[in-house]
Amino acid sequence: MEKTNKMTTGKVSGIIANLVYVEVDGPVQQNEICYIDLEGTKLMAEVIKVMGTKAYVQVFESTRGLKMHNKVEFTGHLLEVTLGPGILSKNYDGLQNDLDKMEGVFLQRGEQTNPLEDDKKWEFKPIAKEGDILQAGGWLGEVTENWMPHKIMVPFKFKGKYTVKSVAKEGKYTIKDVIAVVTDEEGKEIELTMTQKWPVKLAIKAYKEKPRPFKLLETGVRVIDTLNPIAEGGTGFIPGPFGTGKTVLQHALSKQAEADMIIMAACGERANEVVEIFTEFPELIDPRSGRKLMERTTIIANTSNMPVAAREASVYTAMTIAEYYRAMGLKVLLLADSTSRWAQALREMSNRMEELPGPDAFPMDLPAIISSFYSRAGFVYLNNGNTGSITFIGTVSPAGGNLKEPVTESTKKAARCFYALSQQRADSKRYPAIDPLDSYSKYAEYAEVEEYFRKKIDPEWPEKLSLLRNVLTRGREVAEQINILGDDGVPVEYHVTFWKAEVIDFIILQQDAFDEVDSSTSLERQKYMVNKVLDIYHTKFSFESFEEVATYFKRVINQMKQMNYSEFESDKFKQNEKELKTIIDEKKAE
Repeated sequence: MEKTNKMTTGKVSGIIANLVYVEVDGPVQQNEICYIDLEGTKLMAEVIKVMGTKAYVQVFESTRGLKMHNKVEFTGHLLEVTLGPGILSKNYDGLQNDLDKMEGVFLQRGEQTNPLEDDKKWEFKPIAKEGDILQAGGWLGEVTENWMPHKIMVPFKFKGKYTVKSVAKEGKYTIKDVIAVVTDEEGKEIELTMTQKWPVKLAIKAYKEKPRPFKLLETGVRVIDTLNPIAEGGTGFIPGPFGTGKTVLQHALSKQAEADMIIMAACGERANEVVEIFTEFPELIDPRSGRKLMERTTIIANTSNMPVAAREASVYTAMTIAEYYRAMGLKVLLLADSTSRWAQALREMSNRMEELPGPDAFPMDLPAIISSFYSRAGFVYLNNGNTGSITFIGTVSPAGGNLKEPVTESTKKAARCFYALSQQRADSKRYPAIDPLDSYSKYAEYAEVEEYFRKKIDPEWPEKLSLLRNVLTRGREVAEQINILGDDGVPVEYHVTFWKAEVIDFIILQQDAFDEVDSSTSLERQKYMVNKVLDIYHTKFSFESFEEVATYFKRVINQMKQMNYSEFESDKFKQNEKELKTIIDEKKAE
């Protein structure tokens, strides 16, 4: 049934926590926004199910005090975000309210803020000119947001082709000023400003469908770039129990990854973890520009004490903003922490609607929901020939570190990279605590990726990585045998095998996120150090006892650590390398 000009209204007919039943007097649609009147306070809600004259709506705020027959007004539009200059450096909640504009310690019910600054003037530079033919996402002009180029685009909801009739001259304008006039295929004139709105649960499409070449996203984290690489525009996730270093790893990726813009989605986090993001991120220095990292970052914050419905909205809001910046030809890195709490919100709402439960009471279609969301990331060719990308890395917080639970298993099917954080590695202070053998990158399995590595890094790179994994596997097996039989219960060669694996662990897998040099490692340096540890693996040593093996390899590891802490190919680096050669020659077999 098509909607009429008259807005649909309704009355509350049932309340189950944040799920409210509404008897409606007209047509409503899935995901439509409505407002429930609670004694003058407007509570925002979203339609999640429609059955006859009854609409099931999830309320984004507390329903305390809500009563039967409270009035409900439907807006006729879906849950949307406002897109335009001024998003960078902002702290939003899941509904894109500007948290810095809100007063008090706690969010007030019914309080909404403008996500952008209506009165701020931006220096506009036209890109399009009169007579140009543009489609949705076409670039009209550009403003400088902080120090990033922010493209002003034809609204994404426009269909067909549009002819530019006029574009504003270079100068200062607010986001409400008309900066262009276009005509559609029927000759109708449309005035455009710097802003537009887009429903968060509909993917933005302003690009062409065509195959693309593989390109590695360099993160500076050795255990990722070397052993489990992620593609630009790729997807990955980081499961791990509490205390295994998810937050520090995300901070490292934010600072060092080869991305133009960072979006942090704190989805259902505990309040203290969100406070850490708000206090630490503004202080982080961007190593690429020397400026504050926050200048190219947007935070979508949603704490665990907020209603569960707001958690669901936050991840979609973050992804939609990422798609907006991707359409500008930028590389966007989207980090979500934690998608487990998003899934928990889905479970709670599903249970309240009395739907048939799946494993652990999660919705039956949880794998499809997660896959659909992850599929919105990717590398794209824009209609104007430029490229943009969204690389999405989510974290999962499985209860008790159980990696077999439904959220982890469902995410495994969607994400191409799996970075399993190990409690054992974290307890032994081996950070980042990514288990090199349980983790994987499906990108490494593709023939074109293997070819990319052979051309860009090393002709024998795939074979060297395979050897690294084999050495680590053998080292773990030997460690278990030593634990069972004792140090003197196995041959000396077993100890040598174990310690050669430890060299790889300490020098390649482990990394100091707080050291200025070791926190980020270039691909060239990673290649150099991988060759160095493999040279040691291939070297034959002569030892009299297992005690001698441990003492010797600890010296080797300490010397190579000094190389990791030195600027690559500096005098200090070369001196440490020279000293390492001296140590190796001491025990090299004749």
